[in-house]
Amino acid sequence: MELPISPPLAPMLAKAVKTMPEGDLLYEPKWDGFRCIIFRDGDEVELSSRGERPLTRYFPELVAAARRELPERCVVDGEIVLRTGSVLDFEALQQRIHPAASRIALLAERTPASFVAFDLLALGDESLMELPFGERRERLTSALAKAAAPIHVTPVTDSYELAQQWFEEFEGAGLDGVIVKPRAIPYQPDKRIMFKVKHERTADCVVAGFRWHKSGPIVGSLLLGLYGESGLQHVGVAASFPMARRAELVAELEPYRTEDLSEHPWGAWAEQSGATTDRMPGAVSRWTGKKDLSWVALRPELVCEVAYESMEGNRFRHTARFRRWRTDRTPQSCGYEQLEVPVAYDLDEILG
Repeated sequence: MELPISPPLAPMLAKAVKTMPEGDLLYEPKWDGFRCIIFRDGDEVELSSRGERPLTRYFPELVAAARRELPERCVVDGEIVLRTGSVLDFEALQQRIHPAASRIALLAERTPASFVAFDLLALGDESLMELPFGERRERLTSALAKAAAPIHVTPVTDSYELAQQWFEEFEGAGLDGVIVKPRAIPYQPDKRIMFKVKHERTADCVVAGFRWHKSGPIVGSLLLGLYGESGLQHVGVAASFPMARRAELVAELEPYRTEDLSEHPWGAWAEQSGATTDRMPGAVSRWTGKKDLSWVALRPELVCEVAYESMEGNRFRHTARFRRWRTDRTPQSCGYEQLEVPVAYDLDEILG
């Protein structure tokens, strides 16, 4: 490749804020997918991840689309997303990362991905990284004016009121917030100079186990559960604790530890260490296969309140944040019905 910017390139990042800023800013929907920078030089196309790892082999349909829809020589920052019906489906997107070429080809046909562009870093022989974002956005819109699906350009607005409306409504299509970009900023790789506003909710969960911290005999994470039709379901973990608090938790959890798993709702899972699903507390994760995910069982009698952003199927999309113990709640009262469900919103209305 002979482009003014060569892969790999660390993308510019955003820092989380509680409230949406106002000022000389541009607002975009926050897409829930894989961050990706596409490099195209004629027939040569490379897809680079947020971690500067190649994604090219996993999305052959996007390589073909880039050759068909993008300018002959360009570098475009954006997000790989995958939809099921009228909403984004991050879980299905994760399945696209597979070692077998035959499986990749099958999934590319059955569950094709899309690319949502939101920044233009180079065009022809010109690097645009030093230009203000407002100018880069105009260049992006012009360069991709004739692009067709599965290549899209993200909506943008300078209206604070419309951005607030997007924040409330677009979650129903699987998006997870709003990105706020100062109009004047150049592109700064690996720097958190943008802002992101994400949804935050709370839920009361049963604590039915924990994992040890990698540094030693202190608590690493709490295993959380909610009651559904088939009993207590593992919904994720809470892991954000200061080191001193992790040590205190060892003593707090000690009275609830149990080695008799015959009555534990997750007892059968302890014997499935070779499982490939990450739905079980002790199973091998497809993303962290070498990580020790063994766990210590607790009698499911403790309830805690956690903060979370959104759901992915029947579990938390990201790590939850411990808020407090709820001694006033019974474990059996902690069910899925307490969770807020966003009002459905058609993804086509966003992509235009």
